[in-house]
Amino acid sequence: MPSIQLLIPDDYQNIGPELAELRQNPGYRCASVGDLSRQPDTDAVLAETDALLLIRERTVVDAALLARMPALKLVSQTGKLARNIDVDACTRAGVAVVEGSGSPHAPAELAWLLIMAARRRLEENMASLRAGLWQGPVGHAVRGQTLGILGFGKIGKLVAGYGRAFGMDVLVWGSERARAEALEEGCRPAASREAFFADADIVTLHQRLLPATAGNVTPADLSAMKPDALLVNTSRAELIAPGALEAALDAGRPGFAALDVFEQEPIYDAGHPLLRRPNVLCTPHLGYAEADSYRQYLEIAYRNAVRFFDGDTSHVLNPEALI
Repeated sequence: MPSIQLLIPDDYQNIGPELAELRQNPGYRCASVGDLSRQPDTDAVLAETDALLLIRERTVVDAALLARMPALKLVSQTGKLARNIDVDACTRAGVAVVEGSGSPHAPAELAWLLIMAARRRLEENMASLRAGLWQGPVGHAVRGQTLGILGFGKIGKLVAGYGRAFGMDVLVWGSERARAEALEEGCRPAASREAFFADADIVTLHQRLLPATAGNVTPADLSAMKPDALLVNTSRAELIAPGALEAALDAGRPGFAALDVFEQEPIYDAGHPLLRRPNVLCTPHLGYAEADSYRQYLEIAYRNAVRFFDGDTSHVLNPEALI
């Protein structure tokens, strides 16, 4: 069999070349490129690529990208299928799509890190020290506070466990299933959506972005939060109604936010309005961007590609593309 060319696009941290797991089979050559929107002279590489190994939802695979990739036969997603892939366009182009899986631990830990760092005003105190000063703003301990978790899937459940370990009252809002499971796991289902946002000292978002959840955190939800409350979003920026968070922060409810996700990514503008706010702690979508998670995600995507080119197409989500 001729050599198969695999490509990891939008590999911002250039992790692909570091992973021995992607060099298991000499018949498969795996390359990485950085941000496709800023990377010059990628047309030749794209034209020769047989399969894309995507890092989560960074790369938009649509008709425009497919037109630049005449040799492409497979898109191997890391994690579950998401809206970054136009499956219909792939099917029309004869490109198969497969999905993978990943661990919830890294994003859950990042959410907890942001909670702790924001609550103790860590970034501001470090900046104060670097400026030749001593202690800066006074933070808050989390013990005894109410941790509100919106969405109670795998990540939400892990964060709930961290909260309980730190002596927090864990309050959950979500589907009927989520509230029932919260009760089973020793958490407190909120009496209502209004009570959830009003009672929580910290609200952390852990919903999947679906048509039903897009923009479901509304201005009314945010305005119900306490003036000293913290909103944490490590899930998807689009869960919050457009412009609602900025307006809420201006109004002082909630008083703080910690964000790992943004409506437009990546951000290269240091003057971005959210980055300039003193009451917002921002990180560059690091939730899953961790060594073991990369290894797991990309190794599964790689194996799915090898399986496909070896003739096993039972895992293809759009078998019509193979006709």
